[in-house]
Amino acid sequence: MSAVNGTPLTRHGSRVPATPIRPAPAKAAQAQPRPQAPAKASSTIVPAAVTPAPTIATMVICLPDELPAEALTAHQLRTHFGVTGTLTPLFWAVPQLRLWQRHQMIGLRKGRPASCAGGPVRLLDLQGMRHAAAIGAAIRYQIWQQAVHGTRPATPWPTFETRHLTDPQKYPYDTAVADFHAQPRVNAMRLHAAATPGPGQPGVGELEMYQAGQMAYQHYRAASAVVGDALLTTDGRKLAPTSDALAHRVTYLEQALRHLDTLEPDQRLLAVALETTA
Repeated sequence: MSAVNGTPLTRHGSRVPATPIRPAPAKAAQAQPRPQAPAKASSTIVPAAVTPAPTIATMVICLPDELPAEALTAHQLRTHFGVTGTLTPLFWAVPQLRLWQRHQMIGLRKGRPASCAGGPVRLLDLQGMRHAAAIGAAIRYQIWQQAVHGTRPATPWPTFETRHLTDPQKYPYDTAVADFHAQPRVNAMRLHAAATPGPGQPGVGELEMYQAGQMAYQHYRAASAVVGDALLTTDGRKLAPTSDALAHRVTYLEQALRHLDTLEPDQRLLAVALETTA
């Protein structure tokens, strides 16, 4: 929103130009009245836009070589990495994992595929994870497309949240939520979720991702499957999206995948489910 510049308001509320008062003709013996200085134009100060904080539920950490897996407790995570959370089984172990390699995995669980909280890159089935996530995304997109058929594209939530944070008094949070939910496409998604409860249903939080198209949504989910919502490098750099907006999420995914491609096969990755603060 740009600043609104204009002339002062009169007591009747009309916006009128401010012009100097022209004095009446005077006799020679009379002193000429001083013309009044033009009134300064008033300006409305518009708050700078505030970017909403991103939602970071899962962080992938590149573990230093010297840190043993046995030390990865909640206390150690806070001490070494400054994060509060618990290990989460984000990754898959490679199908051909040998018995003697199992001790290198972190939080390995039974099953096919065998999920784990981390391990060396060479023992993680990152490609399989991305492929499975893309297939699931394709199915979910088809469901979404049927659920919102006939509705117009909707404005995603981050836009309403940005407007609220920029000027909370003028645009309260409850108003932002109501405006977001008033959109026909959002209502269609909510109705579908209410009628068919359960995991894997399209959520309004990914509205912008769905609206980018099927292939874009598949790529988004495939990339997110292996790098989570944020990534901490071995040298302490934190890669994370600036906000939940799709453009910011894509920028993060580009950076995280690029970093993932530079890792050595023996580099260990760890997935942490971060604790949320109220």
